Amino acid sequence: MGNSWLQFNKLNLSPRKQRALLLRFGSPAEVLRAPQSDLLRVEGVTRENVDAIREVAAKTDWNNELSLMEKLGIRMVTWDDSSYPQQLKEIHDPPPLLFVRGELKSDEFRSVAIVGTRRASTYARIISERLAADLSRYGVTVVSGLALGVDTEAHRGALRAGGRTIAVCGCGLEANYPAANSKLREEIVTRGALLSELPFGTTPEKWHFPARNRIISGLSLGVVVVEAPDASGALITADCALEQGREVFAVPGNVTLNNNRGGHRLLKEGATLVEDANDILRALGLEEEQTSLNFGEEKEPQEAANLSPNETAVLRGLGREEKHVDDITRAVKLTPAEVNASLMMLEMKGYARRLPGNMFMRVR
Repeated sequence: MGNSWLQFNKLNLSPRKQRALLLRFGSPAEVLRAPQSDLLRVEGVTRENVDAIREVAAKTDWNNELSLMEKLGIRMVTWDDSSYPQQLKEIHDPPPLLFVRGELKSDEFRSVAIVGTRRASTYARIISERLAADLSRYGVTVVSGLALGVDTEAHRGALRAGGRTIAVCGCGLEANYPAANSKLREEIVTRGALLSELPFGTTPEKWHFPARNRIISGLSLGVVVVEAPDASGALITADCALEQGREVFAVPGNVTLNNNRGGHRLLKEGATLVEDANDILRALGLEEEQTSLNFGEEKEPQEAANLSPNETAVLRGLGREEKHVDDITRAVKLTPAEVNASLMMLEMKGYARRLPGNMFMRVR
C-alpha cells in the first residue's frame, strides 16, 4: 500500500475533506504532490491544511512505524480495498482508511451494535451479555466500542457464544485502552476485529469518541442502547444511526434511575423497545434467516460436555432471575460446600454470575 496512505492519514483532516481531496486528485500520493494552488481550490481546504500537507510530504522515512505496525499485526484497509465493510462505505462520511487487527469482512451485513454507559448497573451488564450471546447464535456480528460497562459485556457475550465481534476504538490500535480490557482485546482479534480510523500513536482523548461512534453505527444494521443517562455517548451513536438510516433500539429500565433516562427518551421518540433478541431480529427482518437457535429455547445443561454432574445440577437450579445461594442449595439437594464449589466453576466457565448479597444468576 506504500507510505502515502499513512502520510495522508497523519494529516488529521475530517473525513469530508479527505474524501474531497481523494476525489479531486485520485490518490494520497497525488494529494501530497499537488501544487498549493490546486489544493486550495478544493472546497473546505485551508492554508493551514496545505501547510500540514507540505510538512507531512516532506517526511520520507516511515519504515519504523510501518515495521512496528506489522509486528503488532496492524494493517491498513482503504475504502477501495475488497475487505472494507460495504455498510460502512455507504454512510456520508466513511473513513477512507481503517487500521485493523483481526479479520474484517466486506460482506458482514448481519451486524448489530450494542452500546451504553460505562457505569453500567448489574442489570445492564447481564442484559448486554445476554443480547449479544443470543444475537451471535443467529449469526449476527456484535459491534461495540470496547469501553468498560455495556460495551465490554456485549463483546464478551458474543465471544462466549462463539460469535464474531468488532470493537471500534477511539485511539490508535497500539494503545492498551482501556487497560482493564487488555485480555479482551486479544480475544476479539482471534474472533473478529479491532479497528480505528485514527493514526498509529494516537492517544485516547475524549473528543475522539463522538466521531468514532459514527463508525459503530455505520457498521451496523441497527444500534441497541442498553442503558444510558442523558449525557451518554451512546446517545450520540443512536443519533448517528438515525442520520445513517439505521434502526434504533432501547432496553427499558428502572424509571427512578438516571442511568435509564437516555434510553427512555429514545423510546419516547420512537425507538423500538427491546426485551429480547427476537425484538431486534424481527425489526431488522432477520427472523427468516435464523440458523441455530429459537429464542427462549435453552440448551439443556447436560449438553455442555465441560460440566460435572454437580455443576449441571446447580446450573439447572439457577434461573434467569436472581437467586440466593441458600435457595439454590435447597433446590438441588447438594451440600453447601458442593453448591459453592459448583457455582465457582460455573462462574469461571461463563455459565453463572455472582451478584451482590450472595445472589447468583444464570447467564447462558
